[in-house]
Amino acid sequence: MTTNSRSTGTAGRSTGFVLGAATVAMGLIAGVFYVFACAIMPALARSDDRVYVEVMRNINDVIQNPVFFLSFMGALLLAAVSAWQLRGQPYRWWVWAAVAAYGLGFLTTVAFNIPLNNDLANMSSPTAAREHFEDPWVAWNVFRAVLSTVALACLARALVRYGRGAQTSEYLASAAGSRASR
Repeated sequence: MTTNSRSTGTAGRSTGFVLGAATVAMGLIAGVFYVFACAIMPALARSDDRVYVEVMRNINDVIQNPVFFLSFMGALLLAAVSAWQLRGQPYRWWVWAAVAAYGLGFLTTVAFNIPLNNDLANMSSPTAAREHFEDPWVAWNVFRAVLSTVALACLARALVRYGRGAQTSEYLASAAGSRASR
């Protein structure tokens, strides 16, 4: 029989907090990638080469900030910590699925999107830079947007199961102490 770690006091509250924080961080990152896929990149596609390259370079400079890095790296770290905290729970697999999905999205960013950003920063011809950058970057961004959204859905499912488990544990604990159970 497994126990719900939420019913164990401080450790249980920490477990719920980490799972909740992982879910929020993942939602923020999934939202960033989604907005790029649905609005930013289609809007930039209407621009001429010089404007396109200039704006993307500016975005790439500005996005490298502590707030973005906190959610970008925090989503993976918090999800992994949550998976460890929930070991033994039947819904831990939802968290592990989230870690796997976002881990792949994280690696996609590191292996494809960041090198393309670096190439864009170093190329002198706006036309050549855009031709090299736009299509692959957009495709890899959609891929990581889908993966981070899948990870968010998995974490949300785990969070719901975590909450339901706590309600069941509290109900059973109260029933064990009632006259009806004697």
